[in-house]
Amino acid sequence: MAGFHVPAPGIGIPARPSGCAMKYRVVHKTEYQYGVTVSQCHNLAHLRPRNLPAQQCLGHRLQIDPLPMDLAEHDDFFGNHISYFSIQQPHRTLTVTATSEIQLEPGNGQLALEEDMAWDEVRTRLVYPHTETARDIRQFVLDSPLAAATPELSDYAAASFPPGRPLLESVCDLMERVHHEFTYDPAFSTVSTPLAEVLSSRRGVCQDFAHLGIACLRSLGLAARYVSGYVETLPPPGKAKQPGADESHAWFSVYLPEVGWHDYDPTNNRVPLDQHITTAWGRDYADVAPLKGVIFGGDPGRQPQVSVDMDRIQE
Repeated sequence: MAGFHVPAPGIGIPARPSGCAMKYRVVHKTEYQYGVTVSQCHNLAHLRPRNLPAQQCLGHRLQIDPLPMDLAEHDDFFGNHISYFSIQQPHRTLTVTATSEIQLEPGNGQLALEEDMAWDEVRTRLVYPHTETARDIRQFVLDSPLAAATPELSDYAAASFPPGRPLLESVCDLMERVHHEFTYDPAFSTVSTPLAEVLSSRRGVCQDFAHLGIACLRSLGLAARYVSGYVETLPPPGKAKQPGADESHAWFSVYLPEVGWHDYDPTNNRVPLDQHITTAWGRDYADVAPLKGVIFGGDPGRQPQVSVDMDRIQE
């Protein structure tokens, strides 16, 4: 079982005071209601935000109802925090609430344009890695189940990547094209919708747009990864923010040798700076689903109900 939600386009991302660190509280609640009694379940959660140079998780609490018999925490292969829990008593509902407090420093993820290099040179370096870090990056060049390269995706990406063009400039152009040429449509896709359908229909949600960007970059021999988390948003003008109206979000990163990873958010057509909270990253959504697991003795029932509140903490 897994839940994934995306913010609708057109919701404003508010400005923040220049040069000031910001603190946020995120409450992410998922509720499953099963059609018949479940005898037991086993689950994995990627819900604790990562600690990064410009992002610190100041506190995190996971509340689970019914109480689990087993609960363990560890880091996965990608360094993401995982919570494993199992419930071994009959139940008809499962509620998981993650509450996190995060501080974001100003200037998070600034583009290193002065250190940019031609994208085709980057591709060559990734083909012949000479360091342990470069060899580790190779896994993000290879296909993954939900973000595999195809000739059609290579053709779509080619317009943004003429020979010799700087990598970050090219990726910015790709991000802008996806934002303007694809329609946000939450009724169009599910986690299993093939990228070929997203590309041909020019529709999808942020998960699709992240996978599309990743697969386009991989089709050119570049390294790209999937990032899950949250972004601060505002309701439409004149409307009050409704409790639980925020949602999980997703974007993608590209690797620039000797500099590192740079994030791009095609849903909002912006480079994530200091209002995006990173929870986890991997090859695609399957590596970092907020909540997934298996159940025994029942049926999944209806889709899980997910609510997210992301609020600034006043000093």
